[in-house]
Amino acid sequence: MPRQARLDAAGALQHIIIRGIERQKIFRDDDDRAALLNRLGRVLTESGTPCYAWALMPNHAHFLLETGRVSLATVMRRVLTGYAVTFNLRHRRHGSLFQNRYKSILCEREPYLLELVRYIHLNPLRAQTVRDLDELDRYPYAGHSALMGKRVYDWQAVDEVLTRFARRAGAAREKYRAFVADGIARGRRPDLVGGGLIRSLGGWAAVQELRQGEPLRVKGDERILGESGFALHALAMAEEQLKRREQLRRRGVDLSRVARRVADAFGVEPDSLFGPGKLRRMVPARSVFCYWAVRELGHSATTLARELGLTQPAVSIAVRRGERIVRERGLQLEGEQEN
Repeated sequence: MPRQARLDAAGALQHIIIRGIERQKIFRDDDDRAALLNRLGRVLTESGTPCYAWALMPNHAHFLLETGRVSLATVMRRVLTGYAVTFNLRHRRHGSLFQNRYKSILCEREPYLLELVRYIHLNPLRAQTVRDLDELDRYPYAGHSALMGKRVYDWQAVDEVLTRFARRAGAAREKYRAFVADGIARGRRPDLVGGGLIRSLGGWAAVQELRQGEPLRVKGDERILGESGFALHALAMAEEQLKRREQLRRRGVDLSRVARRVADAFGVEPDSLFGPGKLRRMVPARSVFCYWAVRELGHSATTLARELGLTQPAVSIAVRRGERIVRERGLQLEGEQEN
């Protein structure tokens, strides 16, 4: 089956799970864990990405993030690619470190944010990495220690979590800890790992019957954690994007047509978009080309980088710049007219 597109947008709450390939360890010692946290903190700060919870386990890790100025796909690529290179060099190994794509679950903020904070932070206790809650309070490789005031991670959104329990830090920590303690007896929570439409009013199948007048063979969507209204909205946004791309494909809109549309808009030659050189006057045109190619046609930044002779980070920057230019100038890809 083809991979499902990731669901993401500014302000989206996402539960990210990364796993080692073939269940192998992704951290062999504390130096590895420190390397990942240093890189994570730097990328989250630079990208304006809030982190509400996290936990590092021997062969996997959990993060509860909110999409900021940069897509989470870009954030995670920067974190994981850089860490994998460091890990391989340090341990003199080759090949992939992580299992396929990381898992990302789009989560409805209420009532799931605090439930996920608790679920993620209890991972070391469930796995018996720590013996009890007192030890978890001091454990340096989960965000619980920062919420308890035992550690400081500047990139962790501590106040945003604690203020949900009380105004004063001391009272908030006391109530938060009681909330976490109450979750110990609940054990593993399969209900917190996706399947958004299963949860209410007959779930996914009933909703689909109402929408399409026929039963659905799929039971849920593991990319979503939320009630039916939230899940339907998220899926509708993703479906709209897929329909848009399919419409463009059916109309024969490919990279060459996008290049001609950009050339018309900026008064340049289409071939100049693909040629070498860093002329300043070409920056806006190339940026809009990258934006339409990635966001409208669905090309990956990596693939486009090869087409243009650029680096993947350069394409990602161009996409963001192109988005701003398109918005400011009111440009439309579908404005192209073919005879």
